[in-house]
Amino acid sequence: MPIDEDVTGEELDKDVKQELKSLPKTLAEDVARNLVMVARLLDEDPERAYAYAKVALRLASRVPSVREAAGFAAYAVEKYAEALAEFRAARRMTGLQHLWPVMADCERGLGRPEKALAMAGEPEVRQLDKAGQVEMRLVAAGARRDMGQADAAVVTLQSPELASTSVQPWTARLRYAYADALLEVGREDEAREWFAKALEADQSGVTDASDRLAELDGVEFIDALDGDKDGEDQADAEGTAGGSAGGSGRSGEGQASEG
Repeated sequence: MPIDEDVTGEELDKDVKQELKSLPKTLAEDVARNLVMVARLLDEDPERAYAYAKVALRLASRVPSVREAAGFAAYAVEKYAEALAEFRAARRMTGLQHLWPVMADCERGLGRPEKALAMAGEPEVRQLDKAGQVEMRLVAAGARRDMGQADAAVVTLQSPELASTSVQPWTARLRYAYADALLEVGREDEAREWFAKALEADQSGVTDASDRLAELDGVEFIDALDGDKDGEDQADAEGTAGGSAGGSGRSGEGQASEG
């Protein structure tokens, strides 16, 4: 797999670089560059990110960060069984619990929401930081909705974090999920309020709260360039119709009157 010229491997977090020191220097550099490519492509081109992750995995399957990166790459392309296996391996290697929520979400992806919901009640959740606990709450609410328990999903998302006016990295997603759950149970006015709150907190554009608000307000956005093209196409069509009618020029009158 070709590596971008500007990638050195030094872009990785210091903890990951520390793990890679267990490898021979040249091998560590190769793995590091592949991991950087995974991170760079994960959002915009997950299929290519997955391919780079597989290369890193072949080179260094005993490095926890490599297993974790492979898990996220598989998760991004919806290979949930593979992702879950990689996350479990990384967790065994480190003894850390930060992957617990995404492991639960893999269970949802595999059609096992009951398992995901059970994981939300396990002791491992108490070992998560605040962001991890919020993520676990989001997964649990999703599992409730998967099981057709929309009202329970609303209740699951009601928490001190949701009520807080402090804006954290997870605030927009939590508010958005709550708004979406409210909408599913028919509480449209409240849903609109929470989509607006999600938009207010969404500084990096991680949600489409603005689109959801517009949809609730009955606003439809039209691409200006597409609109110009449609107008040209319509004018061409009308001109052609006028020509086929004998070129009397009445098509021009028709366009003017329609305008």
